[in-house]
Amino acid sequence: MRSTLKLPRISLAFGTLFGLLGAGMASIAAASPVVIELPAGLACADFGLRVEVTASPHRVYREFVDNGGNVVRILTAGRGNALVFTNLSTGAKLSLKPNGGSVEHIVNNSDGSQTWMTTGHNVLILFPTDVPPGPSTTLYVGEVVFTVDTGGVFTLEDTNGRSTDICAVLSQ
Repeated sequence: MRSTLKLPRISLAFGTLFGLLGAGMASIAAASPVVIELPAGLACADFGLRVEVTASPHRVYREFVDNGGNVVRILTAGRGNALVFTNLSTGAKLSLKPNGGSVEHIVNNSDGSQTWMTTGHNVLILFPTDVPPGPSTTLYVGEVVFTVDTGGVFTLEDTNGRSTDICAVLSQ
């Protein structure tokens, strides 16, 4: 089954598709491969970007709840997904095969925001409304910490490790 999503907000982890407002992770895995198309100026400055995600069956997803039954933390971990990025202007493609893995720790904060701590291979797409402002699509190998406020604004807090500008790679 192949599905195409046009989403208002996205962030990708090489290991998992995360940060989708209004879409659950289980539905993403069931709909694999998922195709996401983002117009020019949203994920890359000069061209539209297509992202194809083929979910890995080798992922762990756990929710942790407080005494009231509220989810306070989420953990996803395991072998990464296969990702294909396409420059919609030129057709240039970048394929990232599943790797050793990635881990995402997501803390649901009391104000409704979330704090994400990721390790391994993860792709983060920042929009012009984020902090720092995008458009940018970056593969991080190492650690990334960012927050997502209740309005869906991502704020990059810290990175440690290597980064690759996917838009620059697809522009060559």
